[in-house]
Amino acid sequence: MKRIGSLAFVSTLLVGAIASPLIGQTETRLPPDRPPSLMTPTEIRAFNEGLDATHPYYIRCKKDPVIGSLARKLRVCRTNDEWKRYAAAGNDNGREILDDVIRAPVSGPPALDACPNNRC
Repeated sequence: MKRIGSLAFVSTLLVGAIASPLIGQTETRLPPDRPPSLMTPTEIRAFNEGLDATHPYYIRCKKDPVIGSLARKLRVCRTNDEWKRYAAAGNDNGREILDDVIRAPVSGPPALDACPNNRC
């Protein structure tokens, strides 16, 4: 029983010794000094070096199609934190539009107060 306890203690020490330098690296990292979409792929790879893919400052890029073009794509790069805020804003806008549609009258004549002096 003592052997199992000492093994657990040693393994906890080893994990702590390995994880502590990694924790210090990711917590002290500052956000990029310029917008990620203006950075080159080489700069982005250098910035992401040593960061976990789930870190708030990790930069992810995607290519969006350009409307009116069959081949042209626009590279959009943001940090995980920016992508999260961007998605939340889009969800809020979509929810607001859906709420407006649900509350709007579906059929029938418009409400009397919606057409002042019967000019609709």
